Amino acid sequence: MKSFSSRALSFLLIVASCAAFTLNNRPSISRSSSHVLNVKRDILKMPTDTPMVPYKAPGSDYAQFIDIYSRMFRDRIMFIGKYIDENAANEIISIILYLRKEDPTGDITLYFNVPGADLRPSLAVYDLIEQTRQNCEITTVNLGLCAGMGAFLCGSGTKGKRCAMPNARFLLHRTGMDNVFQGQASDIGLEVANMKVMNDKMEKELMKMTGQTAERVLLDMKRDYYLSSDEAVRYGLIDKVLLPAKKKRATTGQETDLGAFEGENVQKYQDENSAGFGSKKDVNDRGNNKPDDYEPPVTKQ
Repeated sequence: MKSFSSRALSFLLIVASCAAFTLNNRPSISRSSSHVLNVKRDILKMPTDTPMVPYKAPGSDYAQFIDIYSRMFRDRIMFIGKYIDENAANEIISIILYLRKEDPTGDITLYFNVPGADLRPSLAVYDLIEQTRQNCEITTVNLGLCAGMGAFLCGSGTKGKRCAMPNARFLLHRTGMDNVFQGQASDIGLEVANMKVMNDKMEKELMKMTGQTAERVLLDMKRDYYLSSDEAVRYGLIDKVLLPAKKKRATTGQETDLGAFEGENVQKYQDENSAGFGSKKDVNDRGNNKPDDYEPPVTKQ
């Protein structure tokens, strides 16, 4: 009887421990299972979102993959395609300073597609471009849209080398506060006054850049002022519109790229001849043995 009670007692202890183990682990199992069900997996990505291109360094026996923006920097080309805030302005300034250090007199090309920009960081970039422009020529090209201070920066290049694509647009307007400002009424008044001073300074620089009168600039900056590429040329913000040459055809074995443009004299304004539209002169010139005017002979049946 004594041995039976000891066996029963040990059996009860084993059952109790198992029950305790089961009860203690049920909540953890349910939490882990619910956690697994609610986990949102990240999208699988490549190690970098930036396109990589092969590049063979001078004197090297093999090529290596580098990001395309670094490859463009090697040719002194910079693509600015995002909103210009403090961080973006610091990146632009550091790259321009690096290019100046590499070659103080080498040409620099800036491609813009900027949806907007903060006022004070953009003025810092503008001051650096103004200083750099004294020793080297800076070419600016508007690829799509330059809004606000982006249009101002696109017009800050070297005179004669400020360009835009045919369908590009410019948007001029006064810039407000970069961030929401909170504080006492007197502090807000000081911030607004300082912002007005910076906008007035930007408008004065725009007058010198475009050659427009103060009354015209003040009137245009009251509201959003959109300009097409041709209108920006007439306004004085840029110098020419990049139009493809009429004889730059893919069938001639030549590469059609952003460098396929005609001479300086026909790039300033868009007209029928420079835009590549058919005209009476083109029709009458058929049969002059030009490569682009060739027509196959008609075979009689």
